[in-house]
Amino acid sequence: MNSRGVLIVGNFLSEHGLARGVCEELAPRIRGLGWRVLTTSDRYRRALRLLDMLSTVWSHRNDYDVAQVDVFSGRSFLWAEAVCWLLRRVHRPYILTLHGGGLPEFAAGHKRRVEKLLNSAAAVTVPSRYLQDRMAGYRSELLLIPNAVDLAVYRRRHPHFSLRPRLIWLRAFHDIYAPEIAVKALARLKDEFPSIRLTMVGADKGDNSRQRTRAAARAYGLEEQLEMRESVPKALVPDLLKTGDIFLNSSTIDNNPVSVLEAMASGMCVVSTDAGGIPFLLTSGQDALLVPVNDDAAMAAAVRSLLTDKALAGRIRNGSLRSVNAYDWSKVLPQWQRLLTSTVRTAGPNHLRTDVRY
Repeated sequence: MNSRGVLIVGNFLSEHGLARGVCEELAPRIRGLGWRVLTTSDRYRRALRLLDMLSTVWSHRNDYDVAQVDVFSGRSFLWAEAVCWLLRRVHRPYILTLHGGGLPEFAAGHKRRVEKLLNSAAAVTVPSRYLQDRMAGYRSELLLIPNAVDLAVYRRRHPHFSLRPRLIWLRAFHDIYAPEIAVKALARLKDEFPSIRLTMVGADKGDNSRQRTRAAARAYGLEEQLEMRESVPKALVPDLLKTGDIFLNSSTIDNNPVSVLEAMASGMCVVSTDAGGIPFLLTSGQDALLVPVNDDAAMAAAVRSLLTDKALAGRIRNGSLRSVNAYDWSKVLPQWQRLLTSTVRTAGPNHLRTDVRY
């Protein structure tokens, strides 16, 4: 057993109905490797979440040897800066994990801050080749450790199947995920495929996207074709994905979405915009069909192609199942184990003090 401890700093908010973050998937798996794992924070309100993060860093400073800190753009970047400042005060090494398709744009406008934070860390990881490429100018070495899924939980389809016109959209209701584009694509298809159905599942991020999506559905007369649900617990996602054959991802900003990986692992055919890191994750015509951002006509055309061309659908499905193999936890978790172990070992006794006073 490994007697060393790790503090994981991120958004642990699934109990509040929000999407389960990557940190929530990582923490129990690291614990399963024998590490003592502390986590922060599950506070819903942002200010309280930051206070909880800082309090945990300080009050448990003798209970962990290394920290892993999630880094997002916007105000969340300030929180990462504050947490890392305190980690330096208590002499604990930390690993930064970059997230979000909007981070490169934020970094371009805050170059010195981003460089300072990234170069203060023992290591910086990225979940996608997209962020590895776009953020390379801010630190010389970025380690690619992708987001992961447990493939065994999702796979369930036999090798030969015909696609049903059953569509699923699984993201938060927020402007950057453009949920109305999925509804507009559905409107273009409903007359040609009378039995078509779209299920949209996700938390409401508070920018009225859900309300606008409902209004669009009413305007297009899609009450019978569209079902909208609140977010579902992570454990129920595999069953949800079993009910559909085509997965829609309509985002305008993106990185390496776990929901797309889950759809691929479930044997669904993915139709996605080419936003941000998506072209680094998917290859159009091989393991998905990619369309321009905010182009509902192109999204509808891609769905139509899958529903009318069985050979294409089979090729996309088989390609996605091959591609997603690289993202199984059995391949990703050992990378985290090696990085955490090497970070603690490299930090040495100067960082691993048992008593810190100021």
